[in-house]
Amino acid sequence: MPTFEWLGRFRADFDRLSPAQQAAFLLAVRQLVADLAEDRPLRKGLRVKGVQGAKGIFEMTWAPDGRATFEYGDEAVQGEAHVMWRRVGTHAIFSRP
Repeated sequence: MPTFEWLGRFRADFDRLSPAQQAAFLLAVRQLVADLAEDRPLRKGLRVKGVQGAKGIFEMTWAPDGRATFEYGDEAVQGEAHVMWRRVGTHAIFSRP
């Protein structure tokens, strides 16, 4: 099972989301984790792609104006992806992904 951690600003970003936004994000995370756990391509609906100008940082879409950024870290469990969540919110997070 993939592991994860929340980096500094992520917790504050997450706490600013409405309960409905938090639920939508967590649903997208469950989908991402399922894809990683099954070692299959990430589903197209999450629209995961690299952030322009930020090498090694990826963005994921979880709502029409809902985005989260993450990077992969060193494996905490051998053979399992480790996701480090950086930011979550609207397109505004891209000023500092």
